[in-house]
Amino acid sequence: MTKEQAPGRAGRDVRRPTRLVERWTSIDGGRVFYRESVSPPDAPAMLHVHGFGLSGRYLLPTAERLADEFHTLVPDLPGFGRSAKAADALDVPDLADAAARFLDDRGVERATLIGNSMGCPVICEFAYRHPDRIDRAVLVSPAGGIHNQPFRRAAGQLARDGVREPTRLVGVVTPDYLRFGVPSTAKMFRSLTKYPSLERLLELEVPTLVVLGSRDPLMPGPARVQEVASQTENHVLVVRIEGAAHAINFSHPGELAHLVRLFMADRPIVDDPDSPGLASVVEIYRGVHHPPERTD
Repeated sequence: MTKEQAPGRAGRDVRRPTRLVERWTSIDGGRVFYRESVSPPDAPAMLHVHGFGLSGRYLLPTAERLADEFHTLVPDLPGFGRSAKAADALDVPDLADAAARFLDDRGVERATLIGNSMGCPVICEFAYRHPDRIDRAVLVSPAGGIHNQPFRRAAGQLARDGVREPTRLVGVVTPDYLRFGVPSTAKMFRSLTKYPSLERLLELEVPTLVVLGSRDPLMPGPARVQEVASQTENHVLVVRIEGAAHAINFSHPGELAHLVRLFMADRPIVDDPDSPGLASVVEIYRGVHHPPERTD
């Protein structure tokens, strides 16, 4: 069993044994690396989808906190992290299909998908192409839309975000970026610019939680988020974590896992009782078709 550094609250470093084991499989003839919870095997499945150029490693702090309640899967999608390079450059639809084939390989028929950054468009496309395979969606810091274009704007946003993230994140993501490489970065960004992120998000017909950070330079402000979300009747619930930047799955795993549990149970959105006064949460939008809150 491996150990993964999890960011502590209020500047503390906390080492926690991972509840996930590291495994390999083969998808379309290429080796795919993934992490999977040991138990409970009959729990609802939850697939964690990483962001642009990254592996699933930075998602582990949140994934580990949910592993006791969900059949947790954290793959490096083909072409990313420790998985084999894809024969052809993958785009968003290709990655969505690869995620579906990964679930096939693991014998999972339906799952809740939780992603960060570029992982959110992949989830939206997964729901569009495989609507019978997704129970719910959790989109953390969704990126890739018009607010992140052109590339020079996105690069500037990422640079500003870098100084707002925990310093430990640098050692986690730098090897991933170097392995992914410049050519793959250019091809993947072109794919994101062509992808209809907003349309797919508003078309989602499953309960969807969108989690934003108040200090995330890649996201528009709350007023713009509310304006966009209200363009059509939808199933979206938008929540903001005060003080968080872009990589919420790494920087605020306790708060995010708490939000996911509330969302999955249709409970009212309240602050994490385990971090009082450290990172408050604010509900900023609830779609008319989102499940009502259960207060029993």
